[in-house]
Amino acid sequence: MSKSDLLLELYSNLNTTGALTFSSKALVNKMLSYSDIKHAELIVELGGGDGSITQGIIDRMSPTAELLVFEINRSFCDAMEKQFPMANVRIICDSAEKLDHYLLGRKADYVLSSLPFSLITKEATDQILKQTKNSLSEKGKFIQICYSYLLKKLFAKYFSHIEAKFTMRNLPPAFVMVCQ
Repeated sequence: MSKSDLLLELYSNLNTTGALTFSSKALVNKMLSYSDIKHAELIVELGGGDGSITQGIIDRMSPTAELLVFEINRSFCDAMEKQFPMANVRIICDSAEKLDHYLLGRKADYVLSSLPFSLITKEATDQILKQTKNSLSEKGKFIQICYSYLLKKLFAKYFSHIEAKFTMRNLPPAFVMVCQ
């Protein structure tokens, strides 16, 4: 799928993608700078989209690590399956609400997300954040890209320590919330 096809898909599904453009390389680098992906064993990405964050994770992760990428848009999943055919990368075309069904009791070192929580129902948001919290290892981190600082209050219901970082190097400018 070409970039123009991906952009058309993005704009056709704004209610689920929640973005006007894909994450910039600078934003991806900023997000991943708050992790130690190189030493992680199990990494989860929520909202794979065009694969820009996925690529950043793969570029940094150990060849023995496993990456699970959740994405509900079938077109994005098909494109990512072609782009990332590695055995240790699993593209899951399902809701992040079902995270526990795929982890099977395992704990993730990182859950990295670009989900548009402002557009997701309260019930689904609560389910996703509850499962995210429960799926993290003791020292695990939930790292979220978002466009509103107000989401920090939402994340505080599930995580006791939250750092909000801001970057202008994205269109639109974005926050990176690092939650533990």
